Amino acid sequence: MNTDHGRGEVQTDTQNIKTHLPLVTELRNPGMALDLDWVRAAQANTSAIERRAATLPGRRSVKKEYQAAWLLKAITCIDLTTLAGDDTVGRVQRLCAKARQPVRHDILEALGVDGITTGAVCVYHEMVAPAVAALEGTGIPVAAVSTGFPAGLSPFHLRVAEIGESVNAGAHEIDIVISRRHVLTGNWQALYDEMRAFRAACGEAHVKAILATGELGSLRNVARASLVCMMAGADFIKTSTGKESVNATLPVSLVMIRAIREYHERTGVRIGYKPAGGISKAKDALVYLSLIKEELGNRWLQPDLFRFGASSLLGDIERQLEHHVTGAYSASYRHSMG
Repeated sequence: MNTDHGRGEVQTDTQNIKTHLPLVTELRNPGMALDLDWVRAAQANTSAIERRAATLPGRRSVKKEYQAAWLLKAITCIDLTTLAGDDTVGRVQRLCAKARQPVRHDILEALGVDGITTGAVCVYHEMVAPAVAALEGTGIPVAAVSTGFPAGLSPFHLRVAEIGESVNAGAHEIDIVISRRHVLTGNWQALYDEMRAFRAACGEAHVKAILATGELGSLRNVARASLVCMMAGADFIKTSTGKESVNATLPVSLVMIRAIREYHERTGVRIGYKPAGGISKAKDALVYLSLIKEELGNRWLQPDLFRFGASSLLGDIERQLEHHVTGAYSASYRHSMG
């Protein structure tokens, strides 16, 4: 793998990997007027999408130093996340320490890698300030889930105000949740207006629109909701909150990625993609990265355009990297998040 945008270079030879903190190089999505003809024309051939998705895990396999390089790339694209009701300042501080040093020094030294970090740290609003303080001087952004996460059913003015509170606390990215009912009833104007209001409230902070795809009813709805959110100015579209019964899947990802590709072809604007929920194994991360490379190209393999929403994924990646270095698998507790 050889990519040369954003964080630096990732070669197939892990001895020469140079990795830096995230650098946003894309102009933000300004949005556009709601084009209902385009939205209503969006369809999804479910059987064809599922067949294509089913081929992905078996068609792309990378080994040895190539696999290590891809896994290091995956780390740079992780939004290291804690969204638990029992989160404490201490837990968030430990998570931020892991974001700053995601892989043990001895493993990185053996790989010839220095300075690697995760893409961001994602927390609830109450933990934004501690996360910002813990990451001061690193350049690692803090993302906050907002707008009544995960259900998005609090009063609208409070959802908008919540965004402003998190931005004022120092969040650089805001993960908002859409009102699923607008999608299920086909009220695309309401979804567009809601997304525009959220985008405006974010100011300079980048906004990721969480579609909660497991609750949208069909892949066609996923395609249409993706387009509407992008038209309304979303910088990223994201699959899930991680709290639904069905989270990120390959068929849903394929639909959303192709909507991103179509939006770029029509407008020239690149929108980011974030699969979240249920991605916990290194092998799964490799499948998602290969899907992005095939469908969107190398430019999207950078943290300003691609993120994993994950917590346990990093531990498994670190375990695989240790296996690459030592030839033996270690216990998972040797790669804890804090």
